[in-house]
Amino acid sequence: MIRVVIVDDHPIVRAGLVGLVESADDLEVVGTGATGLEAVTLATSLAPDIVLMDLRMPELDGDEATARILAAVPATRVIILTTYETDDAILPAIGAGASGYLLKAAPEAELLAGIRAVAAGEVALAPSVSRALVRQAGRSIPAVSLTTRELDVLRLVATGLSNREIGEHLILGEATVKSHLLHVFTKLEVRDRTRAVTRAMELRLL
Repeated sequence: MIRVVIVDDHPIVRAGLVGLVESADDLEVVGTGATGLEAVTLATSLAPDIVLMDLRMPELDGDEATARILAAVPATRVIILTTYETDDAILPAIGAGASGYLLKAAPEAELLAGIRAVAAGEVALAPSVSRALVRQAGRSIPAVSLTTRELDVLRLVATGLSNREIGEHLILGEATVKSHLLHVFTKLEVRDRTRAVTRAMELRLL
């Protein structure tokens, strides 16, 4: 079971998300909250697989809550679920380490798929997030060179494939895929798959 904490300051929205998540056989809601501080407290005490939370909340916004959660419970992954699509909302959350940024208007099946993908260590980004990352690429872009194979692996990571699936697609061993990803992380100066993809987009490598 994928253990999920849901945090949203709107009771009706929160109840709807709880119902959606609990409708799936492989997902379990282990806690709910209404503020950013509650998100941090719940994550620290329950160590869930996923924290699914709003971006704009009382006491602490989602980006700051994300940073605190990942500092306290590194194995927990955070998905921001919000109505905000502006650059100034998206970029701080991604920069704080959120593994997913999805929109509340997305179809239910897409939201559930995003939770499962992030729990499996993959990336779940709404299309508007990708566009924002491209827009924010600065005029002075650092020179980063990835090999053809590293780019092949990273492109498949961006589609949500696991290391095993990437290996099957590229006819590589899973250990080789992991090795390529470690090289990518080092070159891009990142620590996880989500940030590797978003950083590559910022640098216009993808």
